[in-house]
Amino acid sequence: MTTTGTNATDVAPEAAWFKSSYSGAEGNACVEAVILQSAVGVRDSKDEKGPALIFQSSTWTTFVSSVR
Repeated sequence: MTTTGTNATDVAPEAAWFKSSYSGAEGNACVEAVILQSAVGVRDSKDEKGPALIFQSSTWTTFVSSVR
């Protein structure tokens, strides 16, 4: 995992970020993600300009598979 130390909007444009289909309609406790060339960015939906975490694609795939 890499923390960028930069705003999430510097990682990817605002329109590229998406919420999980499992997120509730309230939208107050969501994580948003963005698919990058060889990585996945993750941010807190309540802090859209806040920091992003960047995971290698393989690390993200392993995490998602483990959660399922």
